[in-house]
Amino acid sequence: MGERRAWAGRAAAYEAGFGRLCAHTVPLLLDAAGVRSGTELLDAGCGTGAVTLAALARGARVTAVDAESDMVRRTEAVAGSAGGAEVHRAALPRLPFPDGAFDAAAGNFVLNHVGRPRAALAELSRVVRPGGRIALTVWAVPAAPGQALLGRAVAAAGVARPAGLPALAPEDDFPRDVPGLAGLLRGAGLTGVACRPVTWNHRATPEEWWRGPAAGVAAIGQTVISQGPEVTDRIARHFRRLAASFTGPDGQLVLPHRALLALGVVPG
Repeated sequence: MGERRAWAGRAAAYEAGFGRLCAHTVPLLLDAAGVRSGTELLDAGCGTGAVTLAALARGARVTAVDAESDMVRRTEAVAGSAGGAEVHRAALPRLPFPDGAFDAAAGNFVLNHVGRPRAALAELSRVVRPGGRIALTVWAVPAAPGQALLGRAVAAAGVARPAGLPALAPEDDFPRDVPGLAGLLRGAGLTGVACRPVTWNHRATPEEWWRGPAAGVAAIGQTVISQGPEVTDRIARHFRRLAASFTGPDGQLVLPHRALLALGVVPG
């Protein structure tokens, strides 16, 4: 069971749930990358196109890549309605572009989904011109309470992460805190490195927040569905119980999340 299985054919389910969550950091990411009218931007790990769409709105010329065909098709659809972008099926750390092809690269949570983060950074550095910016987000560790909700429900149900789900080798991993992410960028040879936390409250109904995992989206979703419908229902019951403490008077969940935003400049 590989990383791509967790995403294959699930673009719509991702977009309605986790996609809305991840969209929060997009404006900050584009600001860090210096994206403006005329910028040649690489959207690495484009997902359902939130970064691509926002960059096109700024007048950038966007090339987007994702490893999963369903995500590529969705980004092509949203980009086509906003003037168009080049969208390719490709995965870090091997991209089909020449050296220095882009003014900047943006990866919204893409480092959470690559097997070799250092090799991925080296490849982004290769395809961005000297003096160009690379801006990235990752989820922070320890997780914020809202981010940990689904994992707590899985643990309360006594369900373990499936053995077949990919995990980084210790030598490829890095601390998911400000010093750790900044150190990863510096280790890749990037200059002018800056990193900071980003916190926000994500709002969704319990049904919206549960729909993605129940459809098998991401590693948490693969864990939820890994042992069949009866176990999935047991996790759902724990989710509803634990979600009560995050539920506001309007019935919506208010879920605190925390990510890290980092910037590095390709030396030249």
